[in-house]
Amino acid sequence: MAEPLKTTVKRPPSRERAAAPAQPARLSVVHPPERAVTRALGDEPLVIGRDPAEAGLVVDDDTVSRKHVRIEWMNGPGLHFVSDLGSRNGSALDGAALAGDKKPLVDGAVLRIGDVLLVYEQAQALGPGDAAGVDREAVPGEAAVMAALRARLARAAVDPAPVLLCGESGTGKERIAGELHRLSGRKGRLVAVNCAALSRELVESQLFGHQKGAFTGATEAHPGYFRAAQGGTLFLDEIGELSLEVQPKLLRAIQQGEVQAVGSTQPIHVDVRVVAATNRDLAKAVAGGQFREDLYARLALWELRVPPLRERRIDLFPWIERLHHRWRSQRPAEAQAPLRFEPDAAELLLRAPWPLNLRGIERLIHDLSAGGGRVITPGSIPAWVQGAPPAAAPAAPVEPAKLPVPTREAFVAAYHQLNGSVRGLAKHFGRDRRQIYRWLSSYGLDEKAE
Repeated sequence: MAEPLKTTVKRPPSRERAAAPAQPARLSVVHPPERAVTRALGDEPLVIGRDPAEAGLVVDDDTVSRKHVRIEWMNGPGLHFVSDLGSRNGSALDGAALAGDKKPLVDGAVLRIGDVLLVYEQAQALGPGDAAGVDREAVPGEAAVMAALRARLARAAVDPAPVLLCGESGTGKERIAGELHRLSGRKGRLVAVNCAALSRELVESQLFGHQKGAFTGATEAHPGYFRAAQGGTLFLDEIGELSLEVQPKLLRAIQQGEVQAVGSTQPIHVDVRVVAATNRDLAKAVAGGQFREDLYARLALWELRVPPLRERRIDLFPWIERLHHRWRSQRPAEAQAPLRFEPDAAELLLRAPWPLNLRGIERLIHDLSAGGGRVITPGSIPAWVQGAPPAAAPAAPVEPAKLPVPTREAFVAAYHQLNGSVRGLAKHFGRDRRQIYRWLSSYGLDEKAE
């Protein structure tokens, strides 16, 4: 009996297989502002320079060489890399000079070519695209993460389910809550409540109302915030500070659509959409027994993360311009021109950690503007902008404008590139070994043998 015919499929050697496509990314010139341009990056190499005949991205600035740097995708590590092409005025990545080696680009990396500053973004966060209906004054920003936020905000706004806004203090969560309310089309008011400011003894009364005589001092009936927001939206800011005792009653109000005033035996129906916000990690709070899991699950039917300023660096200077304009409008007697930044000062600001986010920009503008408008030099930047180094022990004093603290992303990228070498990291960042050890400990990284 003849054997069945066997078919074989010849697979090409792994080195001959098609390379995986480059991850979506883009590069934006952010300073000087008059040079602003954004370019998508993919598999094809990109030369950046001044000469249109030599460069794929032309930056018309006297400090930029004809062919200044080259960006290329490397399939093995799955990263874009940058290398200097023998430029006249040099290049730097996250404050470290580019020598002959190719260096990897991580999300948010700051690239300097001559006196021009660019920011690299991994643009996969863009998803299906921006949302045209969202007010760009309420939720501004050209960063990829902001476009993604607006797209998700637009979808959440028309759904009556609760929304949880998560993000650091000063990221603009209340503005986003206002836009959620506007886009929802609800006819009632937007009522904003800071849960951290609610009285522990009177929180139920403040949220759900009370009847006259319900407790000592209750000389009049009070409707409470829920009924004040009837037909509209109740914004509960700092929801993570709400006491465990009142959390189940808040859950009932959201689930059942009814509240019971203190001193009453009858529930009252309410039509209120709840938007909550927190700068705490509620999942950790649930695990630690400080927040109810069922309430968290209910609030997070839509969970929108509001990114910190350090994750949207391309929006830094537009925010400075916007908030400086507001500062000037409130002080008409102190007419000033827009702030202008020397390249070193601009780079220092781009690489700052900004723990206070937009509030930090407001503080910076006040510090810079109080003395009158001028061109801002590195020496003009207050020391607090850099933030404290991530170390328990005091570090040796350094010149802030020359040695800003690297971002976590920049440090981790250098760590992998240099194979964890403390000596190499110290040379790369221009710091002593004690500082490198502190950063390794802070970021949970191990020192590797040299």
